[in-house]
Amino acid sequence: MERARIMYYLPWALAIFVVIVFVQSLFFKFANSFETIHIFTTIGDWMGSIGLPAFIASSFAAYGGYTIGSIELLASILLVIRKTQSLGALIGFAVISGAIFFHLFTPLGVSVVINEAGDQDGGQLFALAVGVFIATIFIMWLRRDELATFFRSAS
Repeated sequence: MERARIMYYLPWALAIFVVIVFVQSLFFKFANSFETIHIFTTIGDWMGSIGLPAFIASSFAAYGGYTIGSIELLASILLVIRKTQSLGALIGFAVISGAIFFHLFTPLGVSVVINEAGDQDGGQLFALAVGVFIATIFIMWLRRDELATFFRSAS
C-alpha cells in the first residue's frame, strides 16, 4: 500500500479504535455498574484524603462516571466527523490522560476490582487506556495542521 493511502486510512483506523473503547464503556458508566461505582468512589475517597474539599470529592464519586462518559461520548462523535477528528482526539487525549494518572498514582491501581467478589481485571482497563492514549497522540500528530488551524482560529 502506498504511503498516501496509509496516511489517509491510519487516522480513521485509530479513531475507530478510540470510539470503540469509549462507546463500549458508556454502558458501564451510564448504568452505574459496580465497576464504575468502585472506580469513581475510590478516586473520590482519594481526593478527599489529599485535602480536596469534601463537596468536590463526593461529587466526583457520585457524578464522575456520568461526566467522564459524557465527555467520552462527545470525543467519539467528534472523532467520526472528518472536520473535527483532531479536536475529538485532543479531548480523548485529555480524558484518557486523567484515567492513566488515576490508575498509576491513586489507590485505584492498574488492576481494577470489577465485581462484588473482588475479582480484578488484570490490567485490561489500564491497557485499553494506554492504547487510547497512544492512538490519540498519533491522530493529533497526523492531523496536526488542522489542530494548529483550530487553535489559531480560537485565539
